[in-house]
Amino acid sequence: MSPLADLLPGTLDLLVLKAVSLGPLHGYGVLLRIQQISHRMLQIEQGSLYPALYRLEHAGLIESEWGISDKNRRAKFYRLTRSGQSRLRKEREQWKLFSIAVGHVLGALPEEV
Repeated sequence: MSPLADLLPGTLDLLVLKAVSLGPLHGYGVLLRIQQISHRMLQIEQGSLYPALYRLEHAGLIESEWGISDKNRRAKFYRLTRSGQSRLRKEREQWKLFSIAVGHVLGALPEEV
């Protein structure tokens, strides 16, 4: 299956929060984790990812510290803050409700309208 090209607005932040919630990651690691857990159906461009990381850090939802990557390079590692955990819980619940609602709409039959 080909990767999904476009994400709904706001979805990237949710995906980044989820990826980082699974353990500290450097920027490129976030990108790879999203690809991995989406079974390669989602591929995030670096040009979208790094502004999202900046935005989330600036909002206090993630924090970073410098470390050494598995390729022995200096990299910024991100982890979820308490505020980020709270936001992730809220966003996940909203996403569940949204996907249920869309499922109802897409599954509607003419005799149900």
